[in-house]
Order: sequence, then structure tokens, then C-alpha cells
Amino acid sequence: MGIPANKIGVERGMITVVPMELRDANEFVATYHRHHKPVQGHRFSIGANKDGKLVGVAIIGRPVARMTNPREVLEITRLCTDGTSNACSFWYSASARVGKALGYKKIQTFILETEIGTSLQASGWVFDGISGGGQWVHTDGVPQRTDQPICQKQRWCKVLQ
Repeated sequence: MGIPANKIGVERGMITVVPMELRDANEFVATYHRHHKPVQGHRFSIGANKDGKLVGVAIIGRPVARMTNPREVLEITRLCTDGTSNACSFWYSASARVGKALGYKKIQTFILETEIGTSLQASGWVFDGISGGGQWVHTDGVPQRTDQPICQKQRWCKVLQ
């Protein structure tokens, strides 16, 4: 998938962070994500290798909600794994560490209302409420995206500074 995993020096059984190009992260999302398609842009993307194999990606971007300050807040817009155990907790923690190192004040993500958030809790994130859900529409009333779940979402966040 674009990363020469065998040249990263991964210890057996250990998950390690690797930088990702958006193109490669989106390719992974297109292959493995259960209900979302690739994204248009990002601030940064990270992958995780285990035993020399890319096992998932996190794509971190600007907050989707217009009223959230993009200079202070990051949003994990995609988190995708091949099913590797503990990988989601790993990405939530790694994304927060990178965001803090870059000077952001907060990081957030949204999960489906039917998901339980175990990986987020394990990573020290806190539940921050329910979003409205629904369909985004252009000013002419035409739906903007019809390829994603329109149910309410849970917002989770972690204060970084």
C-alpha cells in the first residue's frame, strides 16, 4: 500500500506509527472501511504497522462543523483497521500525541450512535454529546453526500493542552 513496511524495523508483535500519504490512507479506507468512503483532504495521516504489515490508518483533518475553530481543533475523519486487536486504541492515542505536538488544543471524532466507544474510553477520550445527524444539503436543497450514514453520531474528544 505505498509503505515499504519491511524497511521500518518493526519488532515482532508491536504496533508502530508510520507516516502516510493521503492517497495511500484513502486506498486503505476504500478497501477496509465498513461504512465510509475516502476523504477529500487532511492535515495529516498516520498508519500502523504490525509485524511489517500495514494494519490500518487514521486520517486527521479540519473539523467538519463550520463553527469549530480549525486552528485549535483537529478531527479524526477516518479511522480504519483490518481487524487487528487494539489497533483503534493505538490510533486514537497516537493521533492525540501528534496533535498535541503540533500545538492543537483539542482533538475530536464522531462514531455511529450504535457503536460503544470502548477504544476511545481506553485511550482517555471523553464522550462529548450527540450530534444532530441527518443529511447535508447545498443551498439549493440538493443532498451534498449520500454515501454515508445519516444517523445521529456520538462526539468524543480529548483536550490536548
